[in-house]
Amino acid sequence: MNIRVKAIVLIFSGLCSLGSLNGQIPMGVTHSGQSTSQAPFPLTQYTELKNPAPTDEESWKDLSGTRCAWGDTYTRYKKEVNPHLNQKKIDIKGWKGERVAAQLVVSSAIDLDNVSVEIAPLTHSSGKQSISADRILKGFVRYVMTDELNKNQKGTCGPRPDLSQFDSTLVADPIDHLAAALPIKAKTSQGYWIRVWIPEDAISGNYSSDVLIKNNHEVIGKLKLTIQVQQRTLPQPDQWAFHLDLWQNPFAVARYHQVPLWSEEHFRILKTELQPYADAGGKVITVPIMHHPWGGQTYDPYETMITWVRKIDGSWWFDYTIFDKWVEFMIDMGIKKEIGCYSMIPWKLSFLYFDQATNSMKELKSKPGEQAYHDLWLSMLKDFAAHLKSKGWFDITHIAMDERPMPDMLKALKIIREADPNFKVSLAGSLHKELSDELNDYCIAIAEKFSEEMKTKRKAEGKITTYYTCCAESHPNTYTFSNPAEGAWIAWYAAKENLDGYLRWALNSWTIEPLLDSRFYTWGAGDTYLLYPGGRTCLRFENLVAGIQAYEKIRILKTELQTQNKTATLRKLERVLESFDELQLLKTPANVVVEKANLFINGL
Repeated sequence: MNIRVKAIVLIFSGLCSLGSLNGQIPMGVTHSGQSTSQAPFPLTQYTELKNPAPTDEESWKDLSGTRCAWGDTYTRYKKEVNPHLNQKKIDIKGWKGERVAAQLVVSSAIDLDNVSVEIAPLTHSSGKQSISADRILKGFVRYVMTDELNKNQKGTCGPRPDLSQFDSTLVADPIDHLAAALPIKAKTSQGYWIRVWIPEDAISGNYSSDVLIKNNHEVIGKLKLTIQVQQRTLPQPDQWAFHLDLWQNPFAVARYHQVPLWSEEHFRILKTELQPYADAGGKVITVPIMHHPWGGQTYDPYETMITWVRKIDGSWWFDYTIFDKWVEFMIDMGIKKEIGCYSMIPWKLSFLYFDQATNSMKELKSKPGEQAYHDLWLSMLKDFAAHLKSKGWFDITHIAMDERPMPDMLKALKIIREADPNFKVSLAGSLHKELSDELNDYCIAIAEKFSEEMKTKRKAEGKITTYYTCCAESHPNTYTFSNPAEGAWIAWYAAKENLDGYLRWALNSWTIEPLLDSRFYTWGAGDTYLLYPGGRTCLRFENLVAGIQAYEKIRILKTELQTQNKTATLRKLERVLESFDELQLLKTPANVVVEKANLFINGL
């Protein structure tokens, strides 16, 4: 635990102790040491942090009451600003099986004490079919504290020990489907998200519904939502080709919900927390096979799911109880294409194990190339291979590493092949042409580019070729201050580059109070998570899924156009894809590029 984390824990402990002594409810605290003024780790209801931005009085001059209107799905509407929206009707196009979304905004110059939104089932114009309420996700777009890019505007890498040095604001991001109603203070705007998952068996045509916005029982707004269901069908997420790899952190879930690790209650909660990943077509199960593969980079560090024991006679024994429970759970969730096991080359090159001879935990420090490292991992991987084969998981398991030096990778690969030549290996790191044949799953940063020859060869061999973004990128990215459309842009870019998908290192490595403050002491706000507690998604995640759906549509359309020999239309599609150039994002925001591209493919 580093000094910063220790300080935060001490602050938190002190606040809890003070509350207990005074007979009060203990108060939560953020990474900056700020009290949340409410109990820690809220679940169903919570109060946002105070908005540091002053009210934009000028924007409210022409509004005396309340206005409800449609906005767009790419904008984080500011709490303190009246956006002057007037659109009362919205028409969205979508394929059968696709999720489509709209965002409405309530702007009020007066206090509203109990605002709710009602939407009836969407009914087909013929009256013969409707889209039921269980296909609709709806929720307030809540506000969370964020910060900004580094002062040089180049990414967010590097320590942020004093968060006060960065501009901090409240931004719209979490979608709170658990709050049935919320108060809205005078001179405040509030977004609301409506997402409709069109049934695969829906008949094509227009489905419409009235959306009622109420304050208590009074209707304060009425909007019309129409979804134009097209002829084509998008398959179920588990059939999507897009290779989505978002690293899960079950340890953060146990801490936030205050339940014992790997208990029945923990797994029950995990099902809720990870369902959005499954619904997004998640392909990879994240498994730490040794303690702290990435050091302590997350607030809730990854512990090993395999227990390492050195017996009295010096031989090794491995307990796979937790590993088996976790993998079986994730497979039952529908996430079953790949098991990513981290890491043979951890950041600290330190391996923790239980030593029977001394009845204590011991640490072995060794690196690739040393005999102790060779012997340790050869014993482990041979035993691991036998266990995986007994469970029927060997063919989907990958010995996974990230951002490791080339010489270390080659030494580790030699041990892997000695243990079992058929082990699959994955790497998220730098591009090394000489490694390509060794890696079944190869992921590089967006700034690097696979050659067309390498991509073609890998695809022909059935290998996975993807890319990732991290704190190094200013754009595109998924910070809580990023343009939400950059989430969609990410998947469109994969289609443009003929890549299989995308990797992001953090699905739910939460901050101390993720619903309230997304800032972290090492990277930009939101870098550590895309999902919020309670199974809540967000603008970033919803846009990412929208982009993945576009990727699938492009794949289907390309096959269709090639079969029909429509070469002119194919060329137009390729020109649309060419507009997804990360170097142009400062000139042309992601929402402009994505919206134009969506208009094209939805018009085919």
